[in-house]
Amino acid sequence: MTLHRFAFRAMAAENEIQVHAADAEAAHAAGQAAIAEVQRIEAKYSRYRPESVLARVNASAGGEAVAIDEETTRLLDFADACHRQSEGAFDPTSGVLRRVWNFKAARVPDADELAAVLPLIGWDRVERGAGSIRLPRAGMELDFGGFGKEYAVDRAAAVLREHGIESAFVTLAGDLAILGEQPGGEAWRVGIQHPREPRALIAKLPVASGGVATSGDYERFVEVEGVRHCHILDPRTGRSARGFQSVTVHATSCTVAGAASTIAMLKGREAGEEWLRSLGLAFFAVRDDGSTVHTFGGIPAG
Repeated sequence: MTLHRFAFRAMAAENEIQVHAADAEAAHAAGQAAIAEVQRIEAKYSRYRPESVLARVNASAGGEAVAIDEETTRLLDFADACHRQSEGAFDPTSGVLRRVWNFKAARVPDADELAAVLPLIGWDRVERGAGSIRLPRAGMELDFGGFGKEYAVDRAAAVLREHGIESAFVTLAGDLAILGEQPGGEAWRVGIQHPREPRALIAKLPVASGGVATSGDYERFVEVEGVRHCHILDPRTGRSARGFQSVTVHATSCTVAGAASTIAMLKGREAGEEWLRSLGLAFFAVRDDGSTVHTFGGIPAG
């Protein structure tokens, strides 16, 4: 078996697929098919592309319902489950908050700015029919930012499996899927970014299958008067998540891991840890004071 690597750019990030295969031609075909699947999902669900499903839904906000296919319906069902599990902290209509949050400027929006956009958030007000969706108020938006990239990771792994690949590693901007152990039965070692040291890892976790995703306060943030405000925003208040520097979750899929890590961040330190434990999900969390907690047996915190 030889390890074949395929680097590519998608979803505004540098990404990679690693495939163990004896046949280089078969590995290349599988890798290119997986990359094409990621590109398909980006084209279909990116809010920045005017021809995408989300762009059409958002353009019709306050107007007529928009027809959607089975794949989109399944993703909306997943978003609905996340909304209920999180008690409203996970909301696919919360993307409008970026209109008042600018993480390139050292300021936070004031109460009046937040009051202008908060009424446009509300998954429970979205109207869904059999094969259709309608945003009832002009200015509302649907955003798959909380799970779209992770879904693409899972779909890429599924395509590799369909091509007969039994051992592979797919990573999109740090979120990943593992397809089987490495040759010889060795687990893959997944490095966890240190949330305060950009070029350092805080842990390496052994993973043989499933998905791993991390949410944190260190990629997009502003510091104002000594307080860090990150891009993970609570749709109920419009304010930044508190309690963790980062949360990494291992689940059966990257889609589930990504949503769970985000929800835990939004729930906060005590409630987030308790919630992850209640679901039985393995996690590695860096609390706001820099201490770590994890449920990966025998893994050092550094």
